[in-house]
Amino acid sequence: MSTPTLKDWLLAFRLRTLPLAASSILVGSALAAHDGNGRYPVFILALLTALLLQVLSNLANDLGDHAHGTDNAMRVGPPRAVQSGAITPAAMRLAMVICAALVLLTGIALITTALGAGISTLIFFFIGLAAIGAAVKYTFGRNPYGYAGLGDVSVLLFFGLVGVMGTYYLHSGHISLRILKPAITFGLWSAAVLNVNNMRDVVNDAACGKRTLAVRLGLERAKTYHEVLLILGALLLSIYVIQNSRGWSPWLFAVGLIPLAMHATNVQRIHEPTLMDPELKRLALAILLTAVAFSAGLILA
Repeated sequence: MSTPTLKDWLLAFRLRTLPLAASSILVGSALAAHDGNGRYPVFILALLTALLLQVLSNLANDLGDHAHGTDNAMRVGPPRAVQSGAITPAAMRLAMVICAALVLLTGIALITTALGAGISTLIFFFIGLAAIGAAVKYTFGRNPYGYAGLGDVSVLLFFGLVGVMGTYYLHSGHISLRILKPAITFGLWSAAVLNVNNMRDVVNDAACGKRTLAVRLGLERAKTYHEVLLILGALLLSIYVIQNSRGWSPWLFAVGLIPLAMHATNVQRIHEPTLMDPELKRLALAILLTAVAFSAGLILA
């Protein structure tokens, strides 16, 4: 087998999934900056750690789905690196170890820069270990939780509550329940991205015993669930702005609701799961646009 090329590794990294990780950090940092607590080094280190965690999850998913037989000739979407033979399982395992080590290093740099030495640093260290474990165990190893339909819960937790509220805490040194609504919003929308992925693969996943929430619900009910995730997120973000902000700038996030609504309409019109794939990138970019607009509105306010 030939040596993997840079293109092969970029394919394995799944760059189109990275906007979700960036969105959580951006929103958490903007909320902190709005309250006068934003710190540039914390933002950079948090963003780097989150992106590396997402890449680690993608590498583990590539290897895990290959090992469980879910990546096969029937699978929809871009080719997977291990399944296609571009990267060997041994090389992918090594890449996972390297990526996990980088996450650990950047995570330690993040929490020590943000919090110094103390009990909070220790708590965040264990949260970081839990995040690494969640990134790996989604589809990799024995009894992966993604195969039991628990991926949506994990995404809501780590992209929403931990991603947004944890970032806010690292900037400010305290937590505020006031930011729970935007944290849940971006957690719900991140779960919606996973749901599109699972709706796309619903037929093959069901045949391979991967019991995602989309498989459990069936395609039509999964589409209804998708609408609930998107609408509830928009409502929570709107309520947050009404309760906590003045002026027009915090409403900039509404710009992102336009592509989100277009995406939602497209999903409802699709009855062939394989046609869901383009909606993954569209939704991820729409969420990033909303996060950027929301964050800009907070800073302007």
